[in-house]
Amino acid sequence: MKKIASILLLLLLFFNWVGYRLVSDFLQNRSDSKLEAKLDRNEYDDSQLTEIRVPLSLPYYTGSQDFERFNGEIEIGGMHYNYVKRKVENGDLVLLCIPNTEKKMIQSARDDFFKMVNDLPQNSSGKKSDGGNSIASKTFCSEYRQEMNNWELKGVVPNKFTFILTNSFLVSFKHTLLPEQPPES
Repeated sequence: MKKIASILLLLLLFFNWVGYRLVSDFLQNRSDSKLEAKLDRNEYDDSQLTEIRVPLSLPYYTGSQDFERFNGEIEIGGMHYNYVKRKVENGDLVLLCIPNTEKKMIQSARDDFFKMVNDLPQNSSGKKSDGGNSIASKTFCSEYRQEMNNWELKGVVPNKFTFILTNSFLVSFKHTLLPEQPPES
């Protein structure tokens, strides 16, 4: 009975360390694959698309007239966007993106859960934890060595060095410039 209880507690501890991350990653990958499938079937509203233009410097690349389906993602300002279409037009790469709101919700839920589990301050006006039990853990985690450094950075002043190059070279007296037979060994 004690073995079963200890195994269950170890599994609970392992799930607390790694399990929540694995579950959130699984949910995030599943939502990404669902969104990619919707984009492949053209099940999206064209009014939600955001256009991003990136200048290209490819000298011999010809532009394309029509958009082509393209996979990828980018994060701008904390919001995730998935690429839908792309084309090259007038030396610019034109990307049409759609916001990935489900990925944003999963990440914010994961971050909120992490804050709640680790007793970090939260942005919401919800229930605040009392500092009775968490003082020991906060003082243990906040030990550090504070150093007072009075560093001062001055502007870089270029030094003016003068280099004199001459066309002189050193020739050993044992070596001559005339060709001769090599020594016999």
